[in-house]
Amino acid sequence: MHSAPPFAAGSPASRRTLLARLGDAMRRHSRVILGIQCCVLLIYLTLLIVPALLPLPPEDAHIYDNLRLFAQCMFWGVWWPFVMLATMLFGRVWCGVFCPEGALTEFASRHGLGRPIPRWIRWSGWPLLAFVCTTVYGQLVSVYEYPEAALLVLGGSSLVALAVGFMYGKGKRVWCRYLCPANGVFSLLAKIAPLHFRVDEAAWKLATAPAPRINCAPLIDIRHMKSASACHACGRCSGQKGAVQLALRSPAQEILQSRNQDVKTEEILSLTLGVIGVASAAFLWSSSPWFVTLKTAAADWLIERDWFLLLQDNAPWWLLTHYPAANDVFTWLDGLCILAYILGGGLVLGGTLLALVALAARVAGQAALSWQRLALALVPVAGMGIFLGLSMLTLSHLKAERIVLSWVPQARALLLLLGTGFSLWLGGKMLVARFQWRSLCAFAVFSLAPALIAALWSYNFFV
Repeated sequence: MHSAPPFAAGSPASRRTLLARLGDAMRRHSRVILGIQCCVLLIYLTLLIVPALLPLPPEDAHIYDNLRLFAQCMFWGVWWPFVMLATMLFGRVWCGVFCPEGALTEFASRHGLGRPIPRWIRWSGWPLLAFVCTTVYGQLVSVYEYPEAALLVLGGSSLVALAVGFMYGKGKRVWCRYLCPANGVFSLLAKIAPLHFRVDEAAWKLATAPAPRINCAPLIDIRHMKSASACHACGRCSGQKGAVQLALRSPAQEILQSRNQDVKTEEILSLTLGVIGVASAAFLWSSSPWFVTLKTAAADWLIERDWFLLLQDNAPWWLLTHYPAANDVFTWLDGLCILAYILGGGLVLGGTLLALVALAARVAGQAALSWQRLALALVPVAGMGIFLGLSMLTLSHLKAERIVLSWVPQARALLLLLGTGFSLWLGGKMLVARFQWRSLCAFAVFSLAPALIAALWSYNFFV
C-alpha cells in the first residue's frame, strides 16, 4: 500500500509518542492488516456457512463440541457485543482492521466497474433505515438462535456489500460509508472513544514537502477531519505531512467541542429512534409482560370473531421463525405483534427522548446549543444499553454451560451507572455553564432522558 513518510531527526514529527508510532506502524505494515482481514474473512465465512448445513444440536450439546452452538456463541455472544465495546474504547478499528464486509467491498471496488456514487446512495437516512430493517427482520427470523437465519441476514448483507463495491467507487468503501446497517451505530459510539487519529490542520497547511497520496477507503477529507465518526482507524494516513497521528483524548472531547452545524438531525434520529428506541425494544420484547399482554389481547380478539388465519404457523422460515423440530414456530400473529412492539415501542421511547431533549434545549435558551447537539450527550448511555443488550446473549450461552454468574447483577448495575452518569455529566457540561436557575431547570428536564433509559434496563434486569 503506502509507506509512512520519513521524518528528519530532531523534527517535531520525529519525536512522536508511542501511540503515534503505533499508528505509523499500521501504515508501514498495511500488508499485515490485509492478512488479518483475509483470516477474519475466512473464519467469518466458515462460521456463517458450515453451521447452516448441519442438523439441529442435541439437547446435551455444548459450545465446545457442536459447531452450530459455537458459531452462534461467536457471532452473537462474542463478536457483536465486544465490537460495540471496542468501538467505544478504540474507535472504528474493527471497521478498518478486521471487518470482513469492509474488506470484501473494498476489494470488489478496486477491481469493479468504478462507477460514480449516485445521489440515492448518499441519502443521509440510510443509517437509520438500514439499522431498523435489519434489526426487526433479524428478530422475526430469530437470527440470534439459528445459523440459517444468520446466513440469510449476515450473508445477504455481505453479498450486497460485495455488489455495491463492484458497482461503485475505485478502491473505496462506498457500502461502509453510506449503506452498512451498523454504520450509524459505529459512527455514534466512536465519538466517545479515547483513541483516535488526530489531525493538526495548521501543521498540514505549513507542510511543504511532497507526501504520498492516501487511499482513504471511507472517503474522508483527512485534512479537515475533526470527528472519529467516519474514520475507520486503519492507519493509512498516519504521519501524513507530519499532521496525523494516533493519540489519546478525553472521551468527552468530541461531543463537548462539537458545534451546532456539525450535528445532523438524521444522526440524532438514528441515535434516539434506532440505537436506543428500536434496539431496546428488540432486546426486551421476548421477556416483556407488555408484549405478552398485547399478544394475548390480539389472540382473544381474533378467536372471539372466529378469525383464525393469523393464528396459523405456516410461514416460511425466511419470513418468520419456523423450526418445528426445535418446537420453535411463530404464527402470523406472533410476527405482527413483534413488529408492532419493536416499531411502536421504539417510536414511543425514541420520541419521548427527543421531546425531553428538545424541551431541555428550549428551556436553556442557548443559541450555541441546539437540541441536536444536546442529544449527543445520550451516546454513552445508548452505547452501554447496546452492549448490555447484546451481552444478554453472551450470558445465555454461559448459563447453558452451567457457569456460575453470581457477579452479573453487580456488573450490570456498574455499567449502567457508568453510562448514565457519563451522559448526565455531558448534559450538565453543555447546559450549566453558569449557576442559573434556567440552566438548572434545563438540566433537570434533560436528566429525565438518561434516567428513563436506565430505568428501562433496570426494570428488565432487576425487577
